[in-house]
Amino acid sequence: MKHEQLKLDNQMCFPLYAVSRLITHEYQPHLDAIGLTYPQYLVLMILWEAGESVTVNTISRRLLLNTNTVTPLLKRMEKEGYISRSRAADDDRKVNIALTSKGRAMEDKAAGIPGKMAETVLKGPLTAEELQRLKTDLCRLLSYLSERK
Repeated sequence: MKHEQLKLDNQMCFPLYAVSRLITHEYQPHLDAIGLTYPQYLVLMILWEAGESVTVNTISRRLLLNTNTVTPLLKRMEKEGYISRSRAADDDRKVNIALTSKGRAMEDKAAGIPGKMAETVLKGPLTAEELQRLKTDLCRLLSYLSERK
C-alpha cells in the first residue's frame, strides 16, 4: 500500500462508525418489542424531555441532522400516531411537533431500555467508570465538531 494513512485500521472514524452501528443493533430487539425504530426513539426522547411541543428545527439541531432528513421521519411518526405536526401561529414556516397520547404512552414502555443497554454494555471489556469517561470524551468531541459546522 502506497499510503499508510489510508489503511482502515489507522482511521479514527471507522471504530466510531462501527461501534455506533453495533450499539444501535443492540438497541433493536428492545425497540422492536415496543414497535419503534432507533430514529423514532431519538425523536421521542427529545419530546419526552421537552415535555411540550418543539419545532422541527429544534429536533434537527438536537439530532445533528438536516431538516430534509428529519421531516420524512416525522411524517411517518405522525401517520403512526406518535406525534402531531402543526404550523406555528406566529410563523407559517415553523412546524411544531407535539406528542400524542400514544407518543406519551411510549415513554413508560421505553423506560427500561437504558438499563437493559447498560447491562449489555457492562458485560463487555469496559468498566462503568471507563464507559462514563468514554461518553464524556465523545461528548467533548461532539461539541467541538458541532461548533465547526
